[in-house]
Amino acid sequence: MKIPVLIPNIFDHPFTYESDLNLKTGDYVIVPFGKYQTTGLIWNHFEIEKKKKFKIRKVLKKKNINPLKLKTIKFLNWFSEYNLIPKGMSLKMHLLSSEAIENLNESEYEFYRKVNPTTKISLSEEQKKAIRELSFKNDKFRVHLIQGTTGSGKTIVYFSDIKEKILNGYQGLILLPEIGLTSEFEKKFLDYFGFKPAIWHSSVTKKNKKIIWSGLASGKIKVVIGARSSLFLPFKKLGVIVVDEEHDQSFKQDEGVIYNARDMAISRAFFENIPINLVTAVPSIETYENIKKGKYSFSRLINRYQNASLPSHEIIDLKKYKLSKQSWISSKTYEKVKNHLHKGDQVLFFLNRRGFSPYVLCKNCFKVYSCPNCSINLVYHRNKKLLLCHYCGFKTDLKRECKRNISLSCDFIFTGPGVEKIYEEVKILFPMYKSLIFSSDTMNKKNSHQLLKKIFNNEIKILIGTQLISKGFHFPKLNCIVVLDIDLSSQGHDLRGSEKNLQLYHQLSGRAGRTGNPATVYFQTYNLNQEIISQITNDDPFKFLDKELFLRKKNNLPPYERFIAIILNSENEKKLEEESLNLKKYLSKKIEGKILGPVNAPIYKIKKQFRNRLLIRSKKTSNIQKSLNFALKNFNLHPEIKLTVDVDPISFN
Repeated sequence: MKIPVLIPNIFDHPFTYESDLNLKTGDYVIVPFGKYQTTGLIWNHFEIEKKKKFKIRKVLKKKNINPLKLKTIKFLNWFSEYNLIPKGMSLKMHLLSSEAIENLNESEYEFYRKVNPTTKISLSEEQKKAIRELSFKNDKFRVHLIQGTTGSGKTIVYFSDIKEKILNGYQGLILLPEIGLTSEFEKKFLDYFGFKPAIWHSSVTKKNKKIIWSGLASGKIKVVIGARSSLFLPFKKLGVIVVDEEHDQSFKQDEGVIYNARDMAISRAFFENIPINLVTAVPSIETYENIKKGKYSFSRLINRYQNASLPSHEIIDLKKYKLSKQSWISSKTYEKVKNHLHKGDQVLFFLNRRGFSPYVLCKNCFKVYSCPNCSINLVYHRNKKLLLCHYCGFKTDLKRECKRNISLSCDFIFTGPGVEKIYEEVKILFPMYKSLIFSSDTMNKKNSHQLLKKIFNNEIKILIGTQLISKGFHFPKLNCIVVLDIDLSSQGHDLRGSEKNLQLYHQLSGRAGRTGNPATVYFQTYNLNQEIISQITNDDPFKFLDKELFLRKKNNLPPYERFIAIILNSENEKKLEEESLNLKKYLSKKIEGKILGPVNAPIYKIKKQFRNRLLIRSKKTSNIQKSLNFALKNFNLHPEIKLTVDVDPISFN
């Protein structure tokens, strides 16, 4: 009997095998492929017949794993077609690896067994109303937004919904935007449910991944808290999906297989015919537009839990309170922070820039230290005593012969602050208080759990944090936030710049005053444009989103049109320019839609590869992916050029 088997590789079609085994769609099998053996999946359609005949080989073995549901196979097919990804690569994201993954012994799942919940929750009337809205006709596909002020108790609302699903025999998936959030979130989950969830992200050990993968396929594990890739796990009876912080840009994977996990989660819920809950303080513009059209239902939590007050906002005018030389904290800011510290408050200095300085040059020879592999400056990290590239990972030390006088070493000037520079200034200004840098350089390590505990217990008084700190952390004593770079982060030509700022500063200000004490967010700025400040601090983000939708519609921008970016990379700059023009000329005859470019990418070189971009604009109603996929398969791309496709791009770097 002939069998279609999809291989987890770059192929967009299954291969035909023969077998005498009792096999059906969704079964996992071992097959010979080339010189090796690999795990494949019995697919739901055969490859298109080819003129050239190949010898059909035999399936070697059926694996002892519950078969993958047809619903999930259909989702993987759709995922490939929408994102222009080979079907084999979608399967690769689903499979843990090509190694044998078999159903495991019961003892392997003891870690996830039930214990007694330790927390009793008293719900507000708003929370009770939101839970009732979630429960209403809640067994079929629908998209529901839980929008609530930071600290309003959104998590408990969807926990209640998941609990109901588990009691009815279903499994749940919670997607988080950052793996750094999982440890604190896991504790909150355990306190509420009384059992440990499975945690899934890139840092989980291979052994634990096998246990989780098998436990979900067999129905032994009930809930997964995970990063983007958890969307492809083999749930036996998935009953609900939650996307927490649905607006977060981290849900977009922009390397390798490019996709938006939030959008793909909605699609998986559709194929599974189950509800999905999107959760945020400030929804993405796409989600808000679907609410306006009535495609999504929504609940709102206006008040903070136990009626805690939102922080007030205050502008510190840097034209009036000028910065001293080599200082980034004004005298007025210093006085405000000192008062908060005297009251026992924690303080956060916010600067979304890792390292010590983003710009290093020699004042003798004027050499600027840039990355040899990428067209960006190297960032000096004083803690590591290294210059680092945040794109390719290149690193080097500061020892250099000066080009102007080879007998001398370079005399360095460090321009612009990073969190390490602010940390040094904080230690000078407030030597009596313990301080800590809160960034991916410090919080993705083994000691991050201990550091979070110290912050929670108010042992660390001053935090110097990047955007990471805005994402869901709860620090009871944090009642003062100083935003140091509002001028820099409000500028730029990013289509989504205003939307991102609104989301970032709402999330950031939501870290303060969560236990009811008076809290303030200080904006240290040269720009006294009240409209910008009022936009990002308004209690009701829907007002801003209404204005943003009007502008998007007026200019035919997403979500009213579809954008697809094509990025071409090559070490051969001349060949890249030629091929980019050839591709545009070719596509203009093959697809409907406006093709913009080619242009050099804003970061023109990354990892020694020069980069050009094309942007295709089309109506949302057109099936642009199908025609584009066909066209690209038939374009004779030069072997020195690598091409990637980004459907619905968020970043335009």
